[in-house]
Amino acid sequence: MSSLRRRKPINESSDSKHNEEEEDEDHDDVDADGDDDVNGKNKKTPSKIKKKRGEKPPKQPKWSCMDTCCWFIGCICIIWWLLLFLYNAMPASFPQYVTEAITGPLPDPPGVKLKKEGLEAKHPVVFVPGIVTGGLELWEGRECAEGLFRKRLWGGTFGEVYKRPLCWVEHMSLDNETGLDPCGIRVRPVSGLVAADYFAPGYFVWAVLIANLARIGYEDKTMYMAAYDWRLSFQNTEVRDQTLSRIKSNIELLVATNGGRKVVVIPHSMGVLYFLHFMKWVEAPAPMGGGGGPDWCSKHIKAVVNIGGPFLGVPKAIAGLFSAEAKDIAVARALAPGFLDNDIFQFQTLQHVMRMSRTWDSTMSMIPRGGNTIWGGLDLSPEEGNSCAKKREKKNETQIADQAGSENAVCKAKSANYGRIISFGKDVAEAPSSDIERIDFRGAIKGHSAANTTCRDVWTEYHDMGFAGIKAVAEYKTYTADSLVDLLHFVAPKMMARGTAHFSYGVADNLDDPQYKHYKYWSNPLETRLPNAPDMEIYSLYGVGLPTERAYVYKLSPHAECSIPFKIDTSADDEDTCLRDGVYSVDGDETVPVLSAGFMCAKGWRGKTRFNPSGIRTYIREYNHLPPANLLEGRGTLSGAHVDIMGNFALIEDVIRIAAGASGEELGGDQVYSKIFNWSEKINLRLDEEIPVHSSR
Repeated sequence: MSSLRRRKPINESSDSKHNEEEEDEDHDDVDADGDDDVNGKNKKTPSKIKKKRGEKPPKQPKWSCMDTCCWFIGCICIIWWLLLFLYNAMPASFPQYVTEAITGPLPDPPGVKLKKEGLEAKHPVVFVPGIVTGGLELWEGRECAEGLFRKRLWGGTFGEVYKRPLCWVEHMSLDNETGLDPCGIRVRPVSGLVAADYFAPGYFVWAVLIANLARIGYEDKTMYMAAYDWRLSFQNTEVRDQTLSRIKSNIELLVATNGGRKVVVIPHSMGVLYFLHFMKWVEAPAPMGGGGGPDWCSKHIKAVVNIGGPFLGVPKAIAGLFSAEAKDIAVARALAPGFLDNDIFQFQTLQHVMRMSRTWDSTMSMIPRGGNTIWGGLDLSPEEGNSCAKKREKKNETQIADQAGSENAVCKAKSANYGRIISFGKDVAEAPSSDIERIDFRGAIKGHSAANTTCRDVWTEYHDMGFAGIKAVAEYKTYTADSLVDLLHFVAPKMMARGTAHFSYGVADNLDDPQYKHYKYWSNPLETRLPNAPDMEIYSLYGVGLPTERAYVYKLSPHAECSIPFKIDTSADDEDTCLRDGVYSVDGDETVPVLSAGFMCAKGWRGKTRFNPSGIRTYIREYNHLPPANLLEGRGTLSGAHVDIMGNFALIEDVIRIAAGASGEELGGDQVYSKIFNWSEKINLRLDEEIPVHSSR
């Protein structure tokens, strides 16, 4: 090989420029025979050529943030698919084997246990799902929903939420004037048992109960899922879909094809209120009612087994309608300030949620009912003296009677003012009522909001309120159940105009008054009578032992122009009064307080009352919450949570026994862990038929 010739280097800047170009190129700059490049453009010193011949270390690639993200996502996908492969490859009994190795032998599922006892299918069963747990599918949509015909928009994988979120919100919303379908959109409930067996893949609702009923002989012809569009007001499910008529026909068919045996109806959550409405509708004369006659329920229904029933509403519904949040959302807003309110990719999350959910009339069915009579006022509430302690034991009748004495001692300690369902500031929530200066918001002028022209298509009724109206709401300081309906009328008049046409929230003075024949009263147990069916039984089954939202501490949002102007003050905490993250909690199932789930069966309907003139027997069955022992138990078999209780073995066993013919007395009567009977006695509600005489002054 010929020797290499040197050239006098050109100026330093030019040489460095050539060197950078040479390092970026992949080809060799030296000819095979060792001669310089013909044009003399690529000259190197001997040291650099020596490195080119093998001694130069390889160039290190630059590692960008995008590379890191892709690597991380790739690892997650590989691990996920590997775990999925292993899960499908392992024997079906392997998870049970591992669980038993850790916790010991598992008990038999209720269906297996009761089959061994000789129980068999007897009464046909009807399931009535609650709000949001039933699937909804698309039958007609806008151009953005192309290819989604009969695909689930609600339930299942929720894939469309991520693919086309604004289109999904548009199709899940109802008309803000009529509460029915918007023009050109038809979303309908999924039919059959699959409508609500699973809410999402792996997240059961009715599936476990259905499987256990099947163990003792139940099948499709003896079970019926009364699916309905849970977004609509109850009467509008009949107007649009004739759902109430379909339920009536299917119950009649079940009775006729099963030897005349009456049905056992099992409503869950809001389905409890929906079926209460149905029982009045089916016996009311047409055209408003179903025309079944006054003895239809007596002829067709053996028992109504209510699970997690919000008979008297839930404070959680107020937080959802007022600020599109509950405790979990409020905590998320605190952890990531502004994220849910910001206009990220023109998708302001909470505003769109509020705009959509405020078109769902069904949400207004769960506004607290009974006013201050049930929920308490500024100074007193039935749960006064509530303790946050979780230790519980089953109480017999003697222990229930002794609750009053022990609770009086507790009441002397610091207690929350649960009757103040919304308070602006922790100091207002705790102050004596005489020290609170309030300015009535009802006559306030709302003024003009700049949001009308600056907030694009993210529209809530708050945009029709000026800053003066928002200030007036805050200056009223605190709201009890009596003033909450007025508050919602003030901040959301269009929504409440529809809501009050379909629902009522008071206490009836005289149930013989013709006004109570209107359907708006039929789902309120305090403004309607139970059917004339003395042989029927009504159960209230619900979980206890979990902190459940009861009242809220609010503050004004600092970004009130385009965002929701009010939010829960998550900085408010006080362990002595069960206040955490701006939310006062009482006993319940995380969604429905004990007072709402248990009062009607504990007192309002107990024996012959003006709300239960035929004396239908009522029973309370409470299930103390116990979390799963380990991750392999999933959501657990002893849960008292609002939805997870549907997999509670003790509850499932009670339901199966009732369906197989057992009475409430044969189950053991009431099963109580909470203070529901004591709290019920504190509520001064007239139960006899005597009409009160109002004196004039």
